Order: sequence, then structure tokens, then C-alpha cells
Amino acid sequence: MKIWFSHGQDGSPDGDKIRLLATIAADRGWQHDSIDYRGMEDPQDRVNKLLVELRQAGGPVTLVGSSLGGHVAAAASKDVECLALFLIAPAFYYPGYEEHTPVPCARHIEIMHGWGDDVIPVDNSVRWAREHAAVLHIVNGGHRLEENMQDLAILFASFLQKVEKLADSAS
Repeated sequence: MKIWFSHGQDGSPDGDKIRLLATIAADRGWQHDSIDYRGMEDPQDRVNKLLVELRQAGGPVTLVGSSLGGHVAAAASKDVECLALFLIAPAFYYPGYEEHTPVPCARHIEIMHGWGDDVIPVDNSVRWAREHAAVLHIVNGGHRLEENMQDLAILFASFLQKVEKLADSAS
């Protein structure tokens, strides 16, 4: 199985969160890739770049996105066979871009967001999770969740276990 990571606006394909999650995925036997969006400001350009990669790879996908990368992953899920989404402080209902908030298409969705996020209000994830029946984990942290890396690791490992069961039931 393969997982695809999408970093945030000012992130990188080898940022701390992605490295942590990639290690957890690899330890469970998952392949992984992290798309490099640096220098790409437009969210739709990022979605298009991810879709090119996903279509070339084929097969059902699991997508992980942080902040703007969460928006990108959810938007891309509509155009590929997406098994699951794991979104970290996703940039939904951002002022001026509310109408671009994506409608996902995945069998399982989980979100982790911090109560103290001063970039993307946690209420945006509460609203989106309610509208799309997503599992929502709210922690005492900020937008980057730097103080919540252990929580992130535990939640992500649990998420992967759920996705593995979904994949087994689908085959």
C-alpha cells in the first residue's frame, strides 16, 4: 500500500511531520511519497500536480495533508480512487476561499486540529468534519502542532491500522 503526503503553504516535502509519519508508515510496510509544492502558491496548481502523480501510480490511494496540503489532498480525493484521508489542521473555509473548500471522496477520513490554531480556526475543522462524517481529533496545540508530535504519531498509527482493515475488506 502507498501513502501520499502533501505539505502546507510554507512547508516542505521533508518537514518534521512528514518525516515522522513516513517513518511510521514505512515501519508498517507502506510505501510513501511526498509531493514538492514549494514555489506553487495556487491551490489548484497543487491539486493538479498531485493528480498527475496519483494517476501515473494508479490504484487506490491514501492521502495525508497538512494545512493547505489538507485542502489539496481532500480536493484530489474526488478525482482518484481514494481509500482514506488523514488531514492535519486543514485549510478549509479560509476567508476569501470558502467556496473552494473541497468535498472529499474517501471511505475513511480523520482530522487532527489544535484548539489554539491561530492560522486556521479549529471551528473550520469541526464544521467540515460534521458535513463529511470525518473522525475529528482536537488537541491542545497550535497550527503547527509542534508540541503534539507524540499525539500525532499515535493517531496516525491508529489511522493506518484502520485503513489496512478497510483495504483487506475491499479485496
